[in-house]
Amino acid sequence: MPKLKVPDGPPTLVEVGMMLYPDCQIGMVHGITDLFHVAGRFAVDHGRTPIRVSHWRLQDAGGFARCFDSHPEEPCGNSPGVVIAPGSLHKLLEAEEAVPYARWLLDRHAQGSILASNCGGAFALAATGLLAGRPATTHWYFAEEFRARFPDVRLEADRMVVDEGDIITAGGLMAWTELGLRIVERLLGPSVMMETARFFLIDPSGREQKNYASFAPRLTHGDEPILKVQHWLQGRGAGPISVADLAAEAGMEERTFQRRFKAATDKTPVEYVQHIRIGKAREQLEFTKRTVDQIAWEVGYEDAAAFRKLFHRITGLSPQEYRQRFSSSYPLAEVA
Repeated sequence: MPKLKVPDGPPTLVEVGMMLYPDCQIGMVHGITDLFHVAGRFAVDHGRTPIRVSHWRLQDAGGFARCFDSHPEEPCGNSPGVVIAPGSLHKLLEAEEAVPYARWLLDRHAQGSILASNCGGAFALAATGLLAGRPATTHWYFAEEFRARFPDVRLEADRMVVDEGDIITAGGLMAWTELGLRIVERLLGPSVMMETARFFLIDPSGREQKNYASFAPRLTHGDEPILKVQHWLQGRGAGPISVADLAAEAGMEERTFQRRFKAATDKTPVEYVQHIRIGKAREQLEFTKRTVDQIAWEVGYEDAAAFRKLFHRITGLSPQEYRQRFSSSYPLAEVA
């Protein structure tokens, strides 16, 4: 890739910095670094300057310094144009651990940097306070803990990327591909973004986390009668069930049951039953050759059209699209 020689004056390359921290997702750090490198090559073909990529690490004496620079011979400023907090494979940053990282991110934002996060990196970003009252996303697996730690953030865990202009958050472990393309489009334009996407065989049209997320009900809320009903629902068949039946199983008056169930699970009883049934339908679509109509009946829906509509609302895909994308045994030809 051609080197841009700038003898004097301010830096000419837009810099994207990766904020490293203990146990962060190094695969994402190196992967998105490669993505920006490839995008830079396409940018040069279009007569534009490439992206400078840097990695920043907290020093023992305090403060952050570059520990990697893709263009070390070029003049640089003190603050990258974009700063990304990567996710973590094993351990989220605890509140006290996040303090120096949040402070640095806050300072970068004050100097005009766009802040971004992937997966669990949203915890460091939220610790700045900049997400208060604003929408954001993180990995669906961390959604409950995120809401508990940052109740003032409008978490939208179904979304893969939430772009708020000055702050961009991305969801799953591999959502860094979407995040990287979003940043490339912002910095280098849609043509370079599309060429980069084709090179990496990434679909740039956008996905949603709910296409992938399995239903993970809250079971640690401490409300024993509600927990009893949850276990009962999980183990029963697909026959008709009413809120009155559930309230009776819990030994409560119906209105009290609905209030306590919502408080404990964050879902109404109807929503909860819908998620259980759709979860069972997903398994059937992945591992059997049953038709959609048969699956709808088996999970408790006599109206297959209503089942399809609900399935799409919860997963973001039609049953046919879901089977085509995730089936492990079906030859991808749908029988409706």
